[in-house]
Amino acid sequence: MTSVVVITFLLSLLAFVGIGAFAARRKRSTTTDDYLLASRSVGPWFTALSAMASNNSGFMFVGFIGATYAVGISAAWIMVGWILGDYFTWFWVARRLRERSAEQDARTIPTFLGGVTNDWLPRTGAALVTLLFVGAYASAQLSAGSKALQVLFGWQHWVGAVVGAVIVLIYCFSGGIRASIWTDVAQSIVMMGSILMLAVFGLAELGGFSGLWQSLEAIDPQLVSIVPADVRFGMGLYVLGWFGAGFGVLGQPHIMVRIMAVRSSNDLRSARHIYLVSCVVLTIGCVIAALCCRVLIEADGTFDPELALPTLSLQLLPPAFVGLIIAGLFAATMSTADSQVLVCSSAITQDLFPSWRGSYTKAKLGTVLVTGTVLAISLTAGQSVFAMVTMAWSALGGALGPLMIVRAFGWKASPQLASAMMVSGLATVFLWRFGLGFGDDVFEVLPGMAAGLAVYALGRMAERT
Repeated sequence: MTSVVVITFLLSLLAFVGIGAFAARRKRSTTTDDYLLASRSVGPWFTALSAMASNNSGFMFVGFIGATYAVGISAAWIMVGWILGDYFTWFWVARRLRERSAEQDARTIPTFLGGVTNDWLPRTGAALVTLLFVGAYASAQLSAGSKALQVLFGWQHWVGAVVGAVIVLIYCFSGGIRASIWTDVAQSIVMMGSILMLAVFGLAELGGFSGLWQSLEAIDPQLVSIVPADVRFGMGLYVLGWFGAGFGVLGQPHIMVRIMAVRSSNDLRSARHIYLVSCVVLTIGCVIAALCCRVLIEADGTFDPELALPTLSLQLLPPAFVGLIIAGLFAATMSTADSQVLVCSSAITQDLFPSWRGSYTKAKLGTVLVTGTVLAISLTAGQSVFAMVTMAWSALGGALGPLMIVRAFGWKASPQLASAMMVSGLATVFLWRFGLGFGDDVFEVLPGMAAGLAVYALGRMAERT
């Protein structure tokens, strides 16, 4: 590693932090509404690119690339289904969420899920689910960022995680969600540009797509098979399961809150198109880069596939670009973590302790407490980033997604029925993955959300009789 890499890394990271600080100067007031929702004033481009970065940072650059490195081109089906399900959510639910959350004056997802009467039982249940699983999700982002620094500096995991937690606090304290959104936009541009650049360098090293294909086939023919190995229920259900995973974005408070913060529901049509294009571009780049990593970095049994991207960057790119890419990767994971920390802290100050709702100071205190907890989880958890993210995503999608649909469409649900939906969805997710062991065949968000919606249908039938 050269001094050019380190200097470029530090300058790039400082630039990202500076963008967040500049965003803080644009805030309209020191109110919880501005801290948590940017006073509902975010334009479509910022909404779309911020949501894309929050959705895809650590998962794509570390988790998905590691999965593609391991199984080959068939991993692309994960993102095909995911993106389609995600886009369907933006098309079908986003406008209703923006309008109804404004009507309820809901600043958080748990408050929105409490309904027009802000029922205590579902609001508290949703807040606890948010704290538990969004917190775990945020810890995965700290782990992802730490892996990038491990490759660059050779640091132990705990050092990178602590550095990441400090940067999360800087983002949060500088301007709440507004700072997070602004840095997300800059990072989304760096994410797409850097992954495409790395894909181009990798293809050039291997002699283009034909050279890449031949090299993969020589290593293992399964790497170039578009059909995943050992899919128990067939390709149709496999892809449908990942469609359900994308649809599970409904249960991700750190992403849905960006829809609530958009300037107008009329802006969401443009936002969803920008979101779709940016996700497709990032996915194509990640698949190509991951496959190049599989050929150019030997799988010797000790190499961690989730370190593939930063390792290949050091191997192929000029030093200045290496620093930029790893700074972008690290800062993107931290920006995602900071948006997740914000929704966790808002769940505490707005939903679990509503007497704190109007206190800007207590909102920041909640941020400090959550960041410390997330850091502790990151330091003690042993799972891969991919496993941590997919588990947290599944739990949130199954628990909160069905009720999100009900509230967005204005359908009636008693506090008891709303709570039963969350419990059944969450229980089905865990049963499907750990009890039945079907998670690798049909991603568990789909049965989890189906169970929640089935409980709603049965509950409404029972209430009418």
